[in-house]
Amino acid sequence: MQSEIQYASLTRRGFLAVGTGTLAAIALASCTTPPRFVSPTGTAVQQAEAARGGTGRVTRVDLVAAPTQVDLAGTTADTWSFGSVPAPTIRLSAGDTLLANVRNQLPADTSVHWHGLALRNDMDGVPGATQAPIGAGEDFNYEFVAAQPGTYWFHPHVGPQLDRGLYGALIVDDPNEPLVYDDEWVVILDDWLDGVTGTPDEVLEELRGGMAGMMGGSGGHMMMGARSELLGGDAGDVFYPLYLINGRPAADPETFTSAPGKRIRLRIINAGSDTAFRVALGGHRLTVTHSDGFPVNPVDTDAILIGMGERYDALVTLGDGAFPLVAAAEGKGETALAVVRTGSGETPRATTIPELTGSVLTANDLVADPSAVLPQRTVDRELTATLSGSMMAYDWAINGRRFDPADPLAGALGVTQGERVRLLIENTTQMWHPFHLHGHTYQHAGSGPRKDTSIILPRRSLTVEFDADNPGLWAAHCHNIYHAETGMMTILGYQTA
Repeated sequence: MQSEIQYASLTRRGFLAVGTGTLAAIALASCTTPPRFVSPTGTAVQQAEAARGGTGRVTRVDLVAAPTQVDLAGTTADTWSFGSVPAPTIRLSAGDTLLANVRNQLPADTSVHWHGLALRNDMDGVPGATQAPIGAGEDFNYEFVAAQPGTYWFHPHVGPQLDRGLYGALIVDDPNEPLVYDDEWVVILDDWLDGVTGTPDEVLEELRGGMAGMMGGSGGHMMMGARSELLGGDAGDVFYPLYLINGRPAADPETFTSAPGKRIRLRIINAGSDTAFRVALGGHRLTVTHSDGFPVNPVDTDAILIGMGERYDALVTLGDGAFPLVAAAEGKGETALAVVRTGSGETPRATTIPELTGSVLTANDLVADPSAVLPQRTVDRELTATLSGSMMAYDWAINGRRFDPADPLAGALGVTQGERVRLLIENTTQMWHPFHLHGHTYQHAGSGPRKDTSIILPRRSLTVEFDADNPGLWAAHCHNIYHAETGMMTILGYQTA
């Protein structure tokens, strides 16, 4: 007798139907009937959304995904975007509802994932798990309550589309904002190759052959020799010709204009696909106040290390003059540049500034603000996500299983609603990975920060805890898009009673 598991089967129109299928591998491993999982459109998901309440206010936006061209300091690149790179920032207040109509004018399927938000599961934008992909010429309405204030962003969850221009910031304002500042600046970092040295799909195809294939001369996008002590060794897989801040390369930097003495809130987002950035503002120290949308005890630093998918908020009081905001591509020897101008002075150029080699903050230096600390309670369930694979074969996986979009619940991590969960993320590889959990924020052990994306160094592990309070099927994966697309992804699934 075969064991069966309930799963969400997805129609082309995006509606979810509940069906059954065989997961013999799980059955053989456990010798028990596998648990049944909550449907993304089931009653539990609807009840969780209703419990968020909300203000009743609705922010409506239209996102048109379409082919476009961008001017990168004189280089014209063909890419895909939501009208501009990055897309216009979406802004609403905590408790408001976002209604985003996405029209797909691309020659391929797409979707939108709202990175970092604890939202209703059927709006999470993961084809094969929470919705059908949005087909070419089709549209889809995302509608959900954005309950938690913070710095978030949005991007596709189909193939390596993240490595194109399909991304933008989503800012959820706190109506009772405790920070005092005069202005703010959203800073989105990116590594860029689309339309310059190839396409992300070509890069993915090359990488699938692994290092052995590259040594045989079959491709030219693989980066060799990128090293970083902060990242524990190998810094990245992919060579990028350009690094951008707010869609602009160092040869044509964006300028943020203010006045001396003004207190500015920086909201820094790493939208890159293979690059960690070390970020600093020349002539200034930064006071980090938030990580991944949640407040931390403020820490002063010269620079911040930010992995793909991470966000950091920082306050800075500006001096008089023109100053470089530098995002050094960690271990890759290149930099992105923007300019802060409060007075006269020559426009800075891309350069190495002293702050980059001063104190560099990582998540390990942060303690959660008391308002963000998880209440103490007994752990009900312990799970392990073991990250494995290598550059040689490019065979990335979680718990020994490479993610299969055709069978997304194979190897799923099961939880029950209401549990306190302890998750051990164990990196057995020789490379660092930015691990991202959808639909939840967890807390690093030892009163660490609340986050949804964390850097896991080679041969190291990270223990986090979270409350299973948002039912559904949630992706958990490396936010290096090429690692995720070649297998380093799984599903955290809520079991039915």
